[in-house]
Amino acid sequence: MYLLGIDIGTTSVKVGLINDEGELVALSIQEYLLKTSSDNRVESYVDIYWNSCKAGIRDVLERSSISSASILAIGLSSQGETLVCLNKEGKVLRNVIVWLDSRAVEESEIIGREIPIELWYRTTGLPEVSPMWPICKILWLKRNEPDIFDKTSKFLVLKDYLIWKLTGELVTDPSVSSSTGYLDIVKKDWWDDALNILGIGYEKLPSIVESYTPVRRINSEVSKELGLPSGIPVINGGMDQMIGALGAGNIKPGIITETTGTALAIIATTDKPVFDPQRRVPCSPHCLPDRYVLMPYTETAGILLRWFRDNFPSINGIEDYDRMLSLANQIPPGSDGLIAIPYFKGSFCPNFNPNARGAFVGITLNHKRAHFIRAIVEAVSFMLRENIGLLRSLSIPTKKVRSLGGASKSDIWLQIKADVLNLPVEVPLYSEASVLGAGILAGIGCRIFSESTIDNLIKIRKVFNPGPETSRVYEELYKNYISIYNRLYR
Repeated sequence: MYLLGIDIGTTSVKVGLINDEGELVALSIQEYLLKTSSDNRVESYVDIYWNSCKAGIRDVLERSSISSASILAIGLSSQGETLVCLNKEGKVLRNVIVWLDSRAVEESEIIGREIPIELWYRTTGLPEVSPMWPICKILWLKRNEPDIFDKTSKFLVLKDYLIWKLTGELVTDPSVSSSTGYLDIVKKDWWDDALNILGIGYEKLPSIVESYTPVRRINSEVSKELGLPSGIPVINGGMDQMIGALGAGNIKPGIITETTGTALAIIATTDKPVFDPQRRVPCSPHCLPDRYVLMPYTETAGILLRWFRDNFPSINGIEDYDRMLSLANQIPPGSDGLIAIPYFKGSFCPNFNPNARGAFVGITLNHKRAHFIRAIVEAVSFMLRENIGLLRSLSIPTKKVRSLGGASKSDIWLQIKADVLNLPVEVPLYSEASVLGAGILAGIGCRIFSESTIDNLIKIRKVFNPGPETSRVYEELYKNYISIYNRLYR
């Protein structure tokens, strides 16, 4: 028995084959490019996603030599906020507007004036009105492409579109809809106040069903396209962050998952909605019932190492990240007094300040490239600690951390995180947590897995425990880091 997990990311679709032991037995990655422009527009052709899903399914079956007849169900994970406009004939009317697109600045300001920010936050769970949210994108279409707006029968986000392609059903789920700006996350229903601003009703949106719900079975026509038998059930799925949390076993309070990739994203599971009185952290429904997640994030994390590598290369040529981190490991904790401030694109959580910028403080003639590399790694780890501190201030238990993303492949960085946090840092065996989570959710939907068995499905590759002496050193260094940021940007 096998399950297909599909993760529709920003620049690739990943398709994984998961067995009934929760093992990822095969993985296919299908990459694609986005259409970008200098005026903050980011779009893509909708066919890219469907064709990549088809190619990924065929590829993963070929790689594994497993019969397609043994596939029990399909589960989906997807980026949020990417908007698809579908007419009544089922035709996509324009390129999809990708979540990264920020053209709708003026529209976000209009909505911000119409809805009091505290009401907005307590209803949507979103701390601010961002141009990224689909509510702003739809208002932009209404004001700038009225013909497209008028002809749109259904406004979908990307996962909803792919569910429709697979099943013919127009449905969404609370997790992926939580960042639209028009979902009431407590009621898990569309929010009339937001829809009134857009001038649309519920009929323009998909029905809302829970993530773990079987939507429908694929029909014979779709099965031929995918190379799968007809009749396989499709489980609704959810947003990649929540599905990734499931794939890492973050399904109850006490476990924190952090993904250090280009950006830093942190997830804590709660058993009810939690709203920050200072409105610093988003709150969204989990992909499992009766759970919510808090999601502090910041835009610059691993990308800082790429920036440093590309702009300050070694005299011996371009280094890979393993070599850079190996150099950093030769430098003592604290980088001999060099402290980096990592907010190269502004600060978001826990301190919202889009005007904050990066800095290196304490530079001396004794500092070398390796010091700067270690200072960056430590700064991202300090940023993680600060956001975990934010969660603690909201009475969220933080017993252990599980690390995902590109940085989870570096034992050096993982040990630094454990020392900075003074917490155990666990690394799941499979770094593709969203693919695994989509497969596990498919298993829950077709009842071969239950919530009580999830812990047994998650396998840990290694645990990094904090070193008492190093943690004491970082305790003082962290205070210096906070003090420097406050002097620069508060």
